[in-house]
Amino acid sequence: MAKVSIKEAETLRVGEDFVLADVDPASTPGVSEDNVDDAFDEFDDELDELQECLYANGRAGNENAGSILLVLQGMDTAGKGGIIRHVVGETMDPQGVHIKAFGKPTEEELKHDFLWRIEPHLPKPGMISVFDRSHYEDVLVQRVKQMAPPEEIERRYGAIVDFEAKAAANGTKIIKVMPHISKEFQGENLRKRIERPDKHWKYNPGDIDDRRLWDEFQEAYEIALKRTSTDVAPWYCIPSDNKDYCRTVVKTLFVQALRDLNLEWPKPDFDPEVELKRLAES
Repeated sequence: MAKVSIKEAETLRVGEDFVLADVDPASTPGVSEDNVDDAFDEFDDELDELQECLYANGRAGNENAGSILLVLQGMDTAGKGGIIRHVVGETMDPQGVHIKAFGKPTEEELKHDFLWRIEPHLPKPGMISVFDRSHYEDVLVQRVKQMAPPEEIERRYGAIVDFEAKAAANGTKIIKVMPHISKEFQGENLRKRIERPDKHWKYNPGDIDDRRLWDEFQEAYEIALKRTSTDVAPWYCIPSDNKDYCRTVVKTLFVQALRDLNLEWPKPDFDPEVELKRLAES
């Protein structure tokens, strides 16, 4: 069976020479399109076991268990919800996962720095947090729509790098994913949401307003990814016209992050032999 190897997934990592226009949204680097379905299931057993071990360490009070933060940030209909449903929802214990979608800031949140509302949702030891949209709204939407002055947007890039570096120093593995789709593919997805009653709930008329700013958003994404992709909090720009391919890469990145934690199952606070004897006598 073919799968996306860790090495191949790393080729999608954003570096200083990153050019968004060079990424073909319809491509499937590392695996042929015919083999994507097989590749998607390849890591499931390992991912399930590694995540359970992480959660078990957290439950056991291991403050050094580590944690994982997955940031999902992409254009409308890019497949963020599908990643949560088909990668996180189908292969992980929901007890060990915290999912947070950051929408328009509340009046209270606007009284504070833009990262104020983000910090409480960082994962605790043993946990995985998933941000469906994130603090990057404040350097993407607010840049494109000129909701903050240019000097404030510039400040925020540095604030994000410092914020994520602090989280990483506290034991959080950070994976940032931009599911990258073509404008044509987005158009197909929006048409489905408008035409199909079962998808109306996903549609927001504002999506078309943002679509009219496609080029401006592409520029903002390229700048944000290049400015904030670091060794401890890298960005991955994943071709996503083939949504199963994108989900497969995300699984691969999760497996690598969990392996890197190098965890063992927590030691019991009881004597198994004694408990087996008590069980037999009960």
